[in-house]
Amino acid sequence: MPTIVVDVMPKAELLDPQGKAVSGALARLGVDAFTSVRIGKRFELTVEGEVGEDVLAKAREIADDILSNSVIEDVVGIEVVE
Repeated sequence: MPTIVVDVMPKAELLDPQGKAVSGALARLGVDAFTSVRIGKRFELTVEGEVGEDVLAKAREIADDILSNSVIEDVVGIEVVE
């Protein structure tokens, strides 16, 4: 069954407290290879049958209306995984 993967991230101009906490933990562990961390959400929508343009359009609508908060988040990716 195909799966539609939707990735949602906080808007770049907003603070990401979870990412900041992870970044601080990495620094305390001596990991200095990364300058920052941002934490987002991943949704997997399983589809019965084929994924046509109509199904992708519905997934985009759901991503914008339900899976993300457009005030503080951006939908950064929608892809089909077989």
